[in-house]
Amino acid sequence: MIILGIDPGFDRLGFGLIETGGAKLTCLEYGCVYTNKNTELKDRLAKIYEETSNLITAKSPKAVVVEQLFFQTNAKTAIKVGMARGVILLAIAKSGLPLVELTPSQVKTGITGYGNADKRQVQEMVQKLLGLQEIPKPDDAADALAIAIVGTQLAPK
Repeated sequence: MIILGIDPGFDRLGFGLIETGGAKLTCLEYGCVYTNKNTELKDRLAKIYEETSNLITAKSPKAVVVEQLFFQTNAKTAIKVGMARGVILLAIAKSGLPLVELTPSQVKTGITGYGNADKRQVQEMVQKLLGLQEIPKPDDAADALAIAIVGTQLAPK
């Protein structure tokens, strides 16, 4: 079963595709969708929607796992990320795929066993669980893979 994990972002959206086969997890692809800060808000949101829709269409996941927003000290950033997350959820809804939503703490607990794990601990476990030669870069892509890994336990079979 193929699972798409998404770490929502406005400037940079992380994605990770993994395949489950019994107890084995395989990394299929990961990366980021970038939007240009000099582009209008509506066009940036359109790009996030289109790229999310394209990932779903091209990679045919059986479920999509998205991280929930957490409190940010910068309200302006939180609002933009919330808007990006909204168009991501719209793309998922229009695809008809099952959606799993996880908090950052659930992702950290699911990967490391500790809800307050730091970013490096999460990245090292992603590398280990997927048998990768190195830690996935950028951080948003590694986070998306972590989200997908934890989502495999919760996605409908």
